[in-house]
This record gives sequence, C-alpha cells and structure tokens, in this order.
Amino acid sequence: MITKFQVAYRNLLRKKMRTMLTIIGIALSAWVLVSLLGFNRGYEISLNKDIDNMGFQLMVMAKGCPYEAATLMLKGGTGLRYIKRDVVDEVMREPEVEQTTPFLMAAVFDPNKGESGGIAGYFGVEPKSFSAMKRSLKFRQGKWFTDENAYETVMGYEAAELEQREVGDMILMPEKNVQFKVVGILDRTGTQDDGTIFIPLKTAQKIFNQPDEITTIGIKLKSGADSARLEEKLYKLPDVQVVSLTQVKDTIMSLISTAKVMVLSIALIAILIAMVGVINTILASVWERFQEIGILKTIGAMPWDIFQLIWTETLILCTVGGILGVILALVLARVTDILIRSVLPYAPGGGLVVIDWKLVLVTLAAILGIGLLSGVYPAWKAGRIRPLEAIRGEVGR
Repeated sequence: MITKFQVAYRNLLRKKMRTMLTIIGIALSAWVLVSLLGFNRGYEISLNKDIDNMGFQLMVMAKGCPYEAATLMLKGGTGLRYIKRDVVDEVMREPEVEQTTPFLMAAVFDPNKGESGGIAGYFGVEPKSFSAMKRSLKFRQGKWFTDENAYETVMGYEAAELEQREVGDMILMPEKNVQFKVVGILDRTGTQDDGTIFIPLKTAQKIFNQPDEITTIGIKLKSGADSARLEEKLYKLPDVQVVSLTQVKDTIMSLISTAKVMVLSIALIAILIAMVGVINTILASVWERFQEIGILKTIGAMPWDIFQLIWTETLILCTVGGILGVILALVLARVTDILIRSVLPYAPGGGLVVIDWKLVLVTLAAILGIGLLSGVYPAWKAGRIRPLEAIRGEVGR
C-alpha cells in the first residue's frame, strides 16, 4: 500500500526544477545559519585560547589608548612608550601577584621580508620568568637562551619558516646590523608568537638604546586573588595603565559586534526568503493538483488527510534542504573562516568556525520548525478544497 510520504515525494518530482530551486534556497539559508552560529562559538573559543596561552591575567604598560593596548597585547606592536624596569619590583610587592615577567617590544623594518619589505617584531624577554609563565610554548628545535646578555634568539614557527633558519644558524637584525645565533625554534601556536623573534631582554635594551626600560609587564595572579582590587592599586603607580584580559576581550568583542549583527541580519533575511520560496512552491503544487485533490476527497479522503499530504511535501523540502545546507557549511568551513578573517579587525588564532553535532541539530530543528510553519497555510488551503468545485475545474479562492 502506497504511503503519504511516497505520494508527497512523487508529487515533488513532477516539477523537478522548481523543487530543486526551493531546496537550494533552503540549503543556502541553513549554510548561513550554521556558519553564523559556528562563528559565534568558534570566535569565543579561539579568543579564550589566545588569552590563556599568554600565561598572564594582567599587563602593566605606559599610559595610552586602551585600544592600542589591546592590540599590543594580542597582536604585538612597536612599543613606542616605555616604563622603568623598577616598576616590576613595585608590582611584585603586591600580595595578589604570584609572578611577573617584563619585556621590551620593538619593530625593525626588514627590506627582505616580502616583495617590498615588512616589519619584523622583536621581543626582549627574561629567559627564566618568560619561559616559566609561557608554558604553552613548545619547541620544535633547541631551547630558550640561558645567558641574559647573549646575542642569541628563539624564533617563532613562521619567522623561522620565512627566514629558512635552523638551530645553529646566524641571523642579521636589519637596521642595527647585529647578528644573533638561533638557539631555538618554537612549534606553531596560531598566535602572534609564530611571527616573533625573541631575544634576551638586556640585549634588546642595549641594541635599542633603552637601558633599564621596558614596554610591558605581564602579571600572573595568585589563585583566588582579587583582580579588581589589584588593578585599583596598580593604577596608583605613576604614568602607567593596567589592561586586564577581561578588558581586552570586551574591547575585541565590541569591535566585532557590528559585524555579527550584520551577519545575523543576513541569515534571518535568507531564511525568510527561503520560507517564502517554500510557500510559493507548495501553493503552486496545490493549485496545479486542484482537481486531483477534489477527486481524493470524493473517494473518501478527509481534510486532515490532505493537510498531512501537503505538509509532508514541506517536510521533505526542508529536511533535504537543511541537510544539504549543513553539509555545505562543513565543506566550506575553511572558506568561511578565511572570509571572516578578511573583514574582522582582530581575528584570534585557531578555527573561527566551530561546527559540532549540537549546532547541527539546533540548525536542522530551526529549519524544520520554520519550514513546517510555512507549510501550514498551503496545507490548510488544500484541505478546504471542495470536491464538486474541484471536479468542475473551478478554483475557489
């Protein structure tokens, strides 16, 4: 005995092109929705991972724009403002502080970087305190320098790849004409550390003529310490500002909030357009089969039977379109990631689009729910067709 599902499926096959276009519209809507929800999740995960990999919860630096501070913290920078090295000792006296690490950021123009040159970032760091705080950094080759005055360097993964360097090689710092021996190469981290060249802090201070000066102090808090209270005390230090990871995260999220609203609007518009397409397709199918539906009612089909038949067609369209949209989102996740990175002011390392089974199920449920609601009117309209009018060919509206 033929089922309602089989009848609905064969009815959709009568107009293959129209059915296919409707399914494509639903699939595109599902793709946009999955990608948007995956971006919301992936961005939060990647940003939190970047912050966790930094190894500290607060940063102290010279007074300036908080947006510049956030960029300096997460993307590196030239370090145009300096603070005295003595500030580290003042910070360490605070009971909430477990550990500190000072560093000096600098940038040098490298004419051999890219086709027209580029900026090479150098971090002067204390080997002991920096390596203890940045435990997430792993070495592909070699190890940290141990002499605070050595002309040695540890290169990030991408910096080493670009320079084609191995442990034991010598590199020349442009502009300064100073040579360093490569003693370590880091594994890929997906953060700004990949493109950074690390040198001993005292060596950096000597080369860049900044004796006893640094750009930033990284602070790790003791477990359960009151971060807000420590910030209030640190703000009393002269000519410095304090940047917490919470502030940085809020700053970055505020920068991308407009982009997220725009993407959400696009997703909602795409879903509405797809649902209008579903209504149009099912209504057109109902009017084309006007006499057929009348005959079904004449031989005993009840309005609820007709309603179920038309609603099943809607279910098939939405299910197939939703599944295709999810597959499309999974296949093109990397492309979506690249497109998002091209328009965001700051994109953390790692995947920006994270799609899991929970997200897939939520998307399919949303598409099916909205789709079935869209099919209520055409199904109700079909159930109200009068048998005699249908057999006579009169379309009563």
